[in-house]
Amino acid sequence: MAVSARRGAPLTLEEISTTALRLMDEGGVEGLSMRKLAAALDVNPMSLYHHVDNKDALIRLLCSTAAQRMELPPDDGSPWRDQLRALGLAYHRNAVQHPAMWRHLHDHPEIIADRKLVLWQTLYRILRLAGIPEPELRRTSDVLHAFVTGFVIAETKGHLPADEAERDFDTAIRLIIEGLAGLAAHAE
Repeated sequence: MAVSARRGAPLTLEEISTTALRLMDEGGVEGLSMRKLAAALDVNPMSLYHHVDNKDALIRLLCSTAAQRMELPPDDGSPWRDQLRALGLAYHRNAVQHPAMWRHLHDHPEIIADRKLVLWQTLYRILRLAGIPEPELRRTSDVLHAFVTGFVIAETKGHLPADEAERDFDTAIRLIIEGLAGLAAHAE
């Protein structure tokens, strides 16, 4: 009988999340199970339940903390245009790197609708810097999210040439930035 490499090493939620995300990347949501996760972590499956209630709770956790794994633009005084570009690129990169999680997230809009998520708070901060009035933050953020989500769907479904996707996304971000600048100018 082989001795577990984990003996004495406590299991962490971060370790569980990282491994679960890797399994989702490899096999989709369907390819992730608590047993497979336990095997990948070299633990008894029951030990996972000390950290998460079940597979659904684990997937919700992965989705709700997705932005924490993204390189979000800091509130460092840089121009809003640069910050919005950085946010868009980080979101796009995350969607491309973790397509199964991204699809699940968008198949369950109640997860992404939580405006307390760091992704939304970062976007709201940038929109305020751009001069978007407070009453228009929700509508503007929803439209921007729909625009970028639509782009990612078109890209992942092959509606855009793969070799042009990066350049096309850059064009989309430029259109968004210029459109926001115009919207903010009309709000003044």
